[in-house]
Amino acid sequence: MRRGSATRIALIYPELLGTYGDGGNAIVLEQRLRWRGLPAEVVNVPAGSQVPDSCDIYLLGGGEDAPQVLAADGIRQNRAIVRAVGSGAALLAVCAGYQVIGATFPSGGEIHEGLNLVDIETRRSFAPPETPPPGRAVGDIVVEPDPRLNLPTLYGYENHAGRTRRLPGAGGFPLGVVRRGIGDGEDGGSDGSGGGGGGGTDGIVDGRVVGTYLHGPVLAQNPALADLLLTWIHGDLPPLEAPQEAQVLREARRRALAGS
Repeated sequence: MRRGSATRIALIYPELLGTYGDGGNAIVLEQRLRWRGLPAEVVNVPAGSQVPDSCDIYLLGGGEDAPQVLAADGIRQNRAIVRAVGSGAALLAVCAGYQVIGATFPSGGEIHEGLNLVDIETRRSFAPPETPPPGRAVGDIVVEPDPRLNLPTLYGYENHAGRTRRLPGAGGFPLGVVRRGIGDGEDGGSDGSGGGGGGGTDGIVDGRVVGTYLHGPVLAQNPALADLLLTWIHGDLPPLEAPQEAQVLREARRRALAGS
């Protein structure tokens, strides 16, 4: 368990990877530490700055095509995130950030190199060339997490055109099974078309790395996932009782999605 100095939470390139409010994930982690009496510091790493390798948790958010490429180029320059994760840091990568930490991702009609931190690749489609490409994945997404994570149902919102699949011999495991929405776009099949009916998977968990297509911000909607990241750094933590309002809103969201 980490003791003494503040837990450093790095928010990477929020100007480029912050289109959907994913910077809120840093606020959630910081506050959940402070509610437990633990010091925390959010380290904003603006675009063009060198990424530090001394932080405890790294956050990558979503972004549009051109900013995604700029972010990937900047992150690859010193590979600080790769070194930090190799030394025990945790990483949460959402949407564009999720694609960037893989082997390759599409942008502007080209395929770009990722960080190769996890064994995934992303394309607009994995279907045969004669097959029309799938539509954009936009809307609510519900994911049942892998049982090994001991997490409740995850709720979020997705907005992406990519389809992601694991590479042969990939490490780790999917974050969970999609019950509503598209996620990685597999839908239980192999072409990555993604029909939106659920049954495929979303995301990846590999060591202390979590990738997902869930916006929300995902940690605000799913505080148990935030605490999972924190336990990777601190070990077991005292539980926090969620405000009654948060519980009511989560239950209302569950009922609304179940009935639509």
